[in-house]
Amino acid sequence: MNYIYLLIEFLDELVFGVIETAWPLIRTDLNLTYTQIGLLLSVPGIIAAFIEPFIGILGDVWRRRLLIITGGTLFTLSLFATSVSYSFLFLLSAIILLNPSSGALVNLSQANLMDSDPDRHEQNMARWTFAGSLGVLTGPLLLGLFVYLGLGWRETYSLLTAISAACVLIALRYLPADKKNTPFPSFTEVFEGFKSAFQALKRKEVWRWLLLLEFADLMLDVIFSFLALYFVDVVRVSETQAGLAITLWLVMGLITDFLFIPFVDRLKDTARYLRITAFFETIAFIVFLLIPGFIPKLVLIILVNLLNTGWYSILQGRLYSSLPGQSGSIMAIGAVTDPLAKLLPLLIGILADRFGLGIAMWLLLLGPLALLIGLPKKLTPQT
Repeated sequence: MNYIYLLIEFLDELVFGVIETAWPLIRTDLNLTYTQIGLLLSVPGIIAAFIEPFIGILGDVWRRRLLIITGGTLFTLSLFATSVSYSFLFLLSAIILLNPSSGALVNLSQANLMDSDPDRHEQNMARWTFAGSLGVLTGPLLLGLFVYLGLGWRETYSLLTAISAACVLIALRYLPADKKNTPFPSFTEVFEGFKSAFQALKRKEVWRWLLLLEFADLMLDVIFSFLALYFVDVVRVSETQAGLAITLWLVMGLITDFLFIPFVDRLKDTARYLRITAFFETIAFIVFLLIPGFIPKLVLIILVNLLNTGWYSILQGRLYSSLPGQSGSIMAIGAVTDPLAKLLPLLIGILADRFGLGIAMWLLLLGPLALLIGLPKKLTPQT
């Protein structure tokens, strides 16, 4: 039963892997600036931050299966809209639809996976992360194959539309039935759901994991968003060489995420693990930014990827553990930090247009530095 959730995460990261690798192609096709790319990476997430809290609360108090299927349907439509985008505004509109649709489809599926075994959040998050890594690696390979065949990013998105539609049909078959069958949620249920969710924000532990997750993402998804552009525009290599860098980054991530699944069970102090890797991540990324040459940078970016292994699994797992019985509400309380976090890609884009992408990338160091400052002294493993 849990494999359907991993399939959904695979699909989501497959889409992510395609679009993040395709930015140089999309930029050329639609004549985008760095600031416009920053807007595409930021504005949809900010808008989604005001929609997803309602989705998350409804996922806790109403019909989660219906929300996942609806999200999957809109997710598929947004992929089709992306494939036919002809301007910045059209593409922006498509991605604005994509974000909350992904929230309903993917985040509520993750919540179901976490609820399936409340005592093994970090372990199941490790499996979830591996499924995502497999998807995000497949994305650039798929795009590369289409380019090799004389097609492009639009045709790749057309195929993603078909794959997404198939996943929705599979979800219809295998997702567990909703416990409630009421056509609409009551106002009282929704209000009490919000009240319970935001009461959790009074707890320091919840704030810690929320903020650390957002900052850690700078060295996960955010750096990946700009990596292809960095190699093309700063390192001055071809798009093919930039694609090689992306592929190596993703292959390393897939291998380490797979190996982390049994490793997390043996971690006696996850805070110490995170702190040590964050320290060496800081050093490795500084060297990556300073060292010249394609091959040295390639080696360093692989090391950067290696050192952030397990960050998301541990931090997200701890966030779920801090909110027992409120897995869907994580989408609601995440809205508090999401807008600020989504502004960071926009800030990087603005700084890149003004000072160059090489300078703007230094902002990503806030990720490992936040872990060094904000982690508790010790975290015992989950059993």
